[in-house]
Parts: sequence; C-alpha cells; structure tokens
Amino acid sequence: MPRPLIGITTYVEASTRYGAWDLPTALVPSGYYELVQASGGAAVLLPPDEPEQAASVLGRLDGLVVAGGPDLDPVHYGAPRDSRTGAPATVRDAWELALIGAALANGTPVLGICRGMQALNVALGGTLVQHIDGHAGVPGPVAWHPVRPVAGTLYAALVPEEAQVPTYHHQCVDRLGHGLIASAHALDGTVEAVELPADGANWALGVQWHPERDKDTRVMDALITATARIPATVS
Repeated sequence: MPRPLIGITTYVEASTRYGAWDLPTALVPSGYYELVQASGGAAVLLPPDEPEQAASVLGRLDGLVVAGGPDLDPVHYGAPRDSRTGAPATVRDAWELALIGAALANGTPVLGICRGMQALNVALGGTLVQHIDGHAGVPGPVAWHPVRPVAGTLYAALVPEEAQVPTYHHQCVDRLGHGLIASAHALDGTVEAVELPADGANWALGVQWHPERDKDTRVMDALITATARIPATVS
C-alpha cells in the first residue's frame, strides 16, 4: 500500500550558496521531510505556483504541511505594517493561502507549522499580533518553552501533558479565524496551537513551534492518520 503523499510548502530565497553556485532557490530544511517520513508518509516539496493551480495540486496529495518562514504580509488581515514586521513574501503568501483554501474546500488534512499556523488563521479570517517578545532566541538556534494543552481538544488528545517545544517566532495569533479554537497556550497566554473541531468536515491543526526540530512525532503522526479520511493517492 503506498504511503500517504504529503506536500510541504517551501521557503523562497533570492540567494543561496551551495558548492560553486549562488542562485535563487526554493528550499525547506530537511527536518520537515524527515518528520513526514518518520511518521510513515512520503514527502513532496511545493514551490510557489500560480494560486489558481492550488486545487489541482491538492487533488494529487493526501495531506498538506504549511512550513515556517517569514512574516505574513499584514495586508492579508487588514492591518498596517508594524516597523518590526519583515519584508513581504508576496508570491509565497498568495500560494500558501490558496493552498490552504483549496485544502479546506476539498477536505485535505492540513498541518500548519509556525508561519503555517499563522497562515491557517489568516486564511480563515483571523488576525495576528505583529510583534511579541520572549518566543525567539538568537537567530539560528531555537529556544524552548513549555506549552499547555486545552482539555478536550485534538491537540490535548495527542499530547495530554505540558510539553517543552522548540520555538522561534515573534508574531502570534490575535483574533482566531472562523471556526478555529485554541488548543494550547504558552505560560504567558500566547496561543500555541489552533485547530478546527474534530466533529467538522475538515482536519486542520496549527502549531506555533517547530516539531521538525524535535524528536516527538505525535503531531505529524496525527496528520498521517488523518489522511485515511480521504481517498488514497494512486502510486
């Protein structure tokens, strides 16, 4: 039986050096596809494409991972730009928001990681706090802090205990998107996980931390399990 095929969105860098080459590159840290593989899935990378192609692409996948990365452009949630918000990633924003919309429309399970959780929230009409302190270390290494699950949620069923998670972000959820509920918080009250209720038509979970930087596979295991809700991809 073929493994579930999981699409992972990519970073887009104007200049990436490898060997003798320094070129524009679509890439993703290896931890993402390694986590998919460790949970029993097969991974395929999804560089930006025309947003109108999102439904066709999603039709070939069993699940979607929206990866971490730069700040979402606040234009997508109707807010003025904070001076601490990063430069817009216009092409990536459009592609990922279209993918999330297509996944929710056709029932493809979605896991949002860090920026991906924020994109899920914004795609459903939510807003973001453009800067918070205390959730990122120095650039490069991740920081670790505890998150507490909200009883009765999907996330709490996966990870019932307070857990230390690897984190690197300076933005967070403000107003929740339509239908989303908070399913974990940091000790300072920051929303650290969001999800659509389990009794709905869609499986969607977002985590503000970076499970691809950890050995705990439970969140990704849940995405792989959720793919059984839709027809299997033809190998």
